[in-house]
Amino acid sequence: MASRCLAAASEAAVVFLIRPILAIVFVFTLILLGWYVAWTTVLVHVPLVQEIAGLRPKKPSKPKPANRGRVAKFYRNQAEAAQRNCKSEGAP
Repeated sequence: MASRCLAAASEAAVVFLIRPILAIVFVFTLILLGWYVAWTTVLVHVPLVQEIAGLRPKKPSKPKPANRGRVAKFYRNQAEAAQRNCKSEGAP
C-alpha cells in the first residue's frame, strides 16, 4: 500500500514538476542556440547592430571648416556688406 502511494507520488512529481521544467529548459536552449547562430552568422555584420552592441569603434570626428558651403558664404558676404555700409555711413 505504501509503495503504491510512493509510486503514485513520484509519478505525479514527474508529470507535474520535472517534465514542465525540462520542457522550459529545452525551449530556452533552442532559443539561445538560435540566437547564437543568428548572431555569429548575420547580426554581427549589420552596421546598426555593431553600433548598438559597441563592436565598432567610433570614428574621430573632424571639426567642420568655418567657410563651408554656399549658405555660409552668403551670410559672410551679407555681414561684410553690412559692415561696409556702416563704415561708409559713419564717415563724413
